[in-house]
Amino acid sequence: MELTPKQIVRELDRYIIGQDEAKRAVAVALRNRYRRAQLPQEIRDEIVPKNILMVGPTGVGKTEIARRLAKLVDAPFVKVEATKFTEVGYVGRDVESIIRDLVEASVRICKEKASQKVKTRATVLADERIIDIILHPNRKPVNPIDVLLGNKPKQPEIPEGEKQRMATRAEELREQLRRGELEEMEIEVEVEDAPKDVEINGASVNIGSMMGDMMPKKTKMRRMKVSDARRLLVSEEESKLIDMDAVTEEALRRAEQDGIVFIDEIDKVAGRSSHGGPDVSREGVQRDILPIVEGSTVNTKYGVVKTDYMLFIAAGAFHVAKVTDLIPELQGRFPVRVNLKPLTRDDFKKILSQTDNALTRQYEALLAVDHVHLHFEESALDALAEAAQRANETKEDIGARRLHTLFETMLEEISFHAGGDMPDVDVVVNGEYVRQHLGEDGKVMDMKRYIL
Repeated sequence: MELTPKQIVRELDRYIIGQDEAKRAVAVALRNRYRRAQLPQEIRDEIVPKNILMVGPTGVGKTEIARRLAKLVDAPFVKVEATKFTEVGYVGRDVESIIRDLVEASVRICKEKASQKVKTRATVLADERIIDIILHPNRKPVNPIDVLLGNKPKQPEIPEGEKQRMATRAEELREQLRRGELEEMEIEVEVEDAPKDVEINGASVNIGSMMGDMMPKKTKMRRMKVSDARRLLVSEEESKLIDMDAVTEEALRRAEQDGIVFIDEIDKVAGRSSHGGPDVSREGVQRDILPIVEGSTVNTKYGVVKTDYMLFIAAGAFHVAKVTDLIPELQGRFPVRVNLKPLTRDDFKKILSQTDNALTRQYEALLAVDHVHLHFEESALDALAEAAQRANETKEDIGARRLHTLFETMLEEISFHAGGDMPDVDVVVNGEYVRQHLGEDGKVMDMKRYIL
């Protein structure tokens, strides 16, 4: 990752409007990781990430900044909500499961990269298995007990002439597969019959995996098209070709050095009270989060992971509680504090027109599937921005999420009546259309009535 802070901010600007202070903070934190990686080992171990605390109302881009940041550098990323965790001794998820989830995300990223390297070879092997299945359609699945006892069934001797005929047939099938002529053909494939996961205390546990490799895998026969069978067999062959020890080692290293943990709703576990009850557990959650953020070791099924060099980003609205209501030790572990501002009318307009994932583009693409072609005029963007700002001022301020509410209300009639059997229709959305279809949300409130 060699992006400069300016380039990182430029990438974030494609999806998030405003909030320059927060963007600059995360861009510097990310660049510092690259700088640290270039240093000698002795000084590198002394430099720890400067964790970030984002303070701002809901819907202004806190989560989006963290998510886009992780995607930008393909780093292991996990988003958790502080309210989902409980103090040690209470029933519920413990904070160490955050790190386990991060390691799982890291393993998934590293496994996908390893899969890409062996994909070509795995595809060739999968095609050979498909050819073998077509040539021997009545072959019975192997009995796991026979495998355990070492009783492999003997294959009957094939005459030389039959071998030659099968080799010729195999070459014909290979050509047909290459040309895509057999994709719709149905074959019976022997697949692993994996036991279902069981949920215990909020964690997913595979009972079958507890036995490890002691028992042979149970299999079953499934009938499917060649196109579906290839995907399944390629995945199986990739698993055989991938060195999982190397993948696990790389995944643990990446989780430790590049992992990003986003803790949302941190303000919901803040707050002090003279009486007992839930506040006791709240402060307990803070105390449990503290060692993870400070730097500790966590046992996972892939090995021990150190959290010293992970980047933690916490976020909260802090409407009721204040940042100072967090325990002092936790406050000290988030030295970089940024305030995110509420969205203005101009911000809403930019969100609708300048971002790569603008709602206008999303709804144009969605309804185009049913032959309805939306065209948004400038006046429509002005009207939507004004309605969003007004609704946030007079009701709960939910930030940019207000735009989702307005779009669903405005396009409800069209979305309901649109269907694949109708001809192409062009719909021009202007300011008048917006105000007409938003109903109460589109009306200007006369505040004079409420002033005494």
